[in-house]
Amino acid sequence: MPLDAFRGLTVAAMVLVNNPGSWQAVHAPLRHAAWHGLTPTDLVFPFFLVIVGLAIPPSLQGRPATGALVRVGRRAVVIFALGLVLNGFPAYDWSTIRIPGVLQRIAVCYLVAAAVYLVTSWRTQSVVLAVLLLGYWGAMTLIAVPGHGAGDLSPDGNLAAWVDRAVLGPHLWRASRLYDPEGIVSTVPAVATVLVGVLAGQWVLSHRPPRTITMGLLLAGALGVALGAEWANWFPVNKALWTSSYAVLTAGIALLVFAACYWAVEVCGWRGWATPFVVFGVNALALYFLSSLASIALTLVRLGERDLRATIYESLFASWAAPADASLAYAVTYLGAWWLVMAVLYRLGIRLRV
Repeated sequence: MPLDAFRGLTVAAMVLVNNPGSWQAVHAPLRHAAWHGLTPTDLVFPFFLVIVGLAIPPSLQGRPATGALVRVGRRAVVIFALGLVLNGFPAYDWSTIRIPGVLQRIAVCYLVAAAVYLVTSWRTQSVVLAVLLLGYWGAMTLIAVPGHGAGDLSPDGNLAAWVDRAVLGPHLWRASRLYDPEGIVSTVPAVATVLVGVLAGQWVLSHRPPRTITMGLLLAGALGVALGAEWANWFPVNKALWTSSYAVLTAGIALLVFAACYWAVEVCGWRGWATPFVVFGVNALALYFLSSLASIALTLVRLGERDLRATIYESLFASWAAPADASLAYAVTYLGAWWLVMAVLYRLGIRLRV
């Protein structure tokens, strides 16, 4: 239950920040940092990747490596394909469709981290984690980018953006075309984020007393926060680049939040608060995919000069509240509607797995 609750809390936040009534009127904490920096919204995706890692040990522990790798590979392909479905819907122009994306990054990170877990010990996993983070730091600060030199961390001058433009070309994120926030090189430290979860997941399964497990999670989380904040002095916290400092800092915060969930459920026995989030958590990927698809579909239905999404927002929310408040009210209502859908599935015992 602690993991499902944490997963549900995170995917609920993901749906909330991805579906404002108007992108022109959003409260600052519900926006991503413009470039360097951190907002509460910047915590959502790394939280989910830590959760992906936390789920790997209990789902794969004791399974033969070969069979488990086939299962993991098949699941990763399906998740990646669902990401492409979202990127292209409703008209699929394969010459320009964006290839990276949130689900695509989840798929790749899950595949790599699960493979590392299946064939190595926790000590080797720790070494791989450190190598990925340090190697990425070195690459981003020491490798010269044509026309920009080494150590340029601007949107167009950094190494990750240069690789994305060179390899992906027209398949980049349309909002920028300079870089992709889920691009190729920046996925390397994102794998490290999942490995943090993998290590924490093995700690949770270590058969130690719940209080000891909670304390270990708290200490690891505090260490991550301190290390990430200090590293930011040399390698700024940046979600779009998934800098090593960002990976460590956000993973540390994720472990602290998960520790709180674990302590509440396993130590104190407080389960009532978790149930509404568990409703989301047991079908988290399905919720993200379906809510994203539905949000796009709402913009395709035209009612006069506006689409259906804008009509609902203007008629039911913007008419009585300040723009940012109305935008938030729409997002909360949209999230609530999906909670009702997920609650029905939960009551029926339906788990939409890939």
